[in-house]
Amino acid sequence: MLSRLGALLQEAVGAREPSIDLLQAFVEHWKGITHYYIESTDENTPAKKTDIPWRLKQMLDILVYEEKQQASSGEAGPCLEYLLQHKILETLCTLGKAEYPPGMRQQVFQFFSKVLAQVQHPLLHYLSVHRPVQKLLRLGGTAPGSLTEKEEVQFTSVLCSKIQQDPELLAYILEGKKMIGKKKTARGSAAPPKDIAGYRDKDCPHSDAPSGDPGLDKEYHGVPALSVHLPAVTEGPESGPGESNLITSLLGLCKSKKSRLALKAQENILLLVSLASPAAATYLTQSTSCCTAIAEHLCQLYRSMPACLDPADIATLEGISWRLPSAPSDETAFPGKEALAAFLGWFDYCDHLITEAHTVVADALARAVAEKLFVETLQPQLLHVSEQSILTSTALLTVLLRQLRSPALLQEAMTFLLGTDQQPASKEDSSHTLGTHLIMHCDHLSDEISIATLRLFEELLQKPHERAIRSLVLQNLEGRLYVARGSPEPESYEDNLDLEEDPYFTDGFLDSGLQPSTKPPPAPATSSDGKTAVTEIVNSFLCLVPEEAKTSAFLEENGYDTYVHDAYGLFQECSSRVAHWGWPLGPAPLDSHEPERPFFEGRFLQVLFDRIARILDQPYSLNLQVTSVLSRLALFPHPHIHEYLLDPYISLAPGCRSLFSVLVRVIGDLMQRIQRVPQFSGKLLLVRKQLMGQIPGEHLDHQTLLQGVVVLEEFCKELAAIAFVKFPPHGPYLNFSPPPEGQV
Repeated sequence: MLSRLGALLQEAVGAREPSIDLLQAFVEHWKGITHYYIESTDENTPAKKTDIPWRLKQMLDILVYEEKQQASSGEAGPCLEYLLQHKILETLCTLGKAEYPPGMRQQVFQFFSKVLAQVQHPLLHYLSVHRPVQKLLRLGGTAPGSLTEKEEVQFTSVLCSKIQQDPELLAYILEGKKMIGKKKTARGSAAPPKDIAGYRDKDCPHSDAPSGDPGLDKEYHGVPALSVHLPAVTEGPESGPGESNLITSLLGLCKSKKSRLALKAQENILLLVSLASPAAATYLTQSTSCCTAIAEHLCQLYRSMPACLDPADIATLEGISWRLPSAPSDETAFPGKEALAAFLGWFDYCDHLITEAHTVVADALARAVAEKLFVETLQPQLLHVSEQSILTSTALLTVLLRQLRSPALLQEAMTFLLGTDQQPASKEDSSHTLGTHLIMHCDHLSDEISIATLRLFEELLQKPHERAIRSLVLQNLEGRLYVARGSPEPESYEDNLDLEEDPYFTDGFLDSGLQPSTKPPPAPATSSDGKTAVTEIVNSFLCLVPEEAKTSAFLEENGYDTYVHDAYGLFQECSSRVAHWGWPLGPAPLDSHEPERPFFEGRFLQVLFDRIARILDQPYSLNLQVTSVLSRLALFPHPHIHEYLLDPYISLAPGCRSLFSVLVRVIGDLMQRIQRVPQFSGKLLLVRKQLMGQIPGEHLDHQTLLQGVVVLEEFCKELAAIAFVKFPPHGPYLNFSPPPEGQV
């Protein structure tokens, strides 16, 4: 057989009319395929054991060879004309759908892929090409585990590559529109000959021969009909919106159990959504269900997970990538591990699609994910009466926020969590938005829910979006209503550093042991004024906890210096994240003539202050999370946040409280309770050793109180360190310079 084709090709090269011999060879191979269906009686012989694959290969070789011979003219050769006129691809698609002989569908996918990839002449604009292409797409991607998955991925990859070269093809491949009245752009090859130009709009009758070749009519009519022995195949309607097409085929292949095939399908979708053509992007969003289908698959994966997942288990799978969505094999197994990994992997993929996609597609896909996943799926779980539903959905949302990178989806997440209202809240406000519910969850009866929700807000505050900090904190601090009106503002911090005037720092209270355990390092300043301000404010936090309630010095722990080192790195990171938000360098000036208005710190700070006020009565893990969120807030380099959370000496308006004033009241409560606990200092030291893992964790009386005191001491050191790294050399705000060597 091979020698016979070689002889035919040689004769074609030397003949006076080479195209005639090539066409005869091409038709002969096509006749050989059609004769198989007339003569064969064995329906069980696989296609690969017949001569069909070889004949298809020869037809492909002839088409490629003919095109090389026609390169100088740039016109389509007679063999390609024959392929288009006689709907060979349509017929092959029917044979593939019938799956006769067995494995024929695989052969058809391979032939389509190779013809589209190797024939350089633009084919997909022809109705007799893109219509069978659409039909072939409907044959694949229907169910995971198909025997033709590999060939389907190759076929769709070729189509996506062609669309990347010419985005105009997207509409025709997806919906089968005809190119009526459209002319092709220049591609380095001339327009097709006049004989087949009309095939862009309609197919020629099967018996029509190309004009100018009357001597071949007999051969054209020599191809037998195939309807005799084919199994009955019902042709469905043309693909329309919402039906099977390239997008749905690719999404089906994304579900393949073979990771390499699924990854290739995902890369092909990424290629389509990132097309630079505005027309293609608009078509994808308005005329296809691409974005909705991607988001719905994400929700399907969510629903496939167990209803109850342990937040600790969810945390073990952080950082799942869409390129490697499998769960790490070295982690402890738990029910739903693979389902959770698949969900997080597809979410990461959606986030990556939104990052890389054309702006039109990115916005539409972000809205689809927000609507389908956030609003329709997660929100009912977050508002559910079941504590387990709240706990699982909150932990999952926290992990999703941590993975989220795309600006468009981050914007949707902010709107989902915080709403659209930008007005400061009031105490009388009884809104029932999701954000309000989540803030209330921070003070839930269930400590686990409170911890999980506080982690969610801590993650939210670390995202590069001003909406979070503005909605939760800043909009309530505007106007500085927490500062008492009528009293002149000090020109420097030294003017307001008189401890004797502070009712919580009387001589008797200082004599009882309120002295710093370690002298803080000198301030990073050259000005004596700046140095004094920093030292006094740092000492205000370090001196809060009385000496009999301090234990860190006895265990040679990392002390205040370590907190300074950590705070410096975190402050630099936070400052770089907010640098482009245009925050002021100093607080807004007070209008002494403005009438006083009631100040409300906002529900978020209200809950945090209420929680920190109960630090001596709350579980250790909850205290750690509350103080972690407050420390995260204190790091923000906004003058109002700095003043309200880290300035111990502001003159508070009547009825207002600040973080420092809340801590002072906690210390006052602690001083009274110390007197009621026998051997307080010894028990406190024992509890600290337990928390450090130095001794077994046996239960002690007053254990919650003692653990709260340990957290309180460390929190005050942390606030002192944050205040220290935020103070610049020549003023109290924001013009930050790093401390000299040896200080951190």
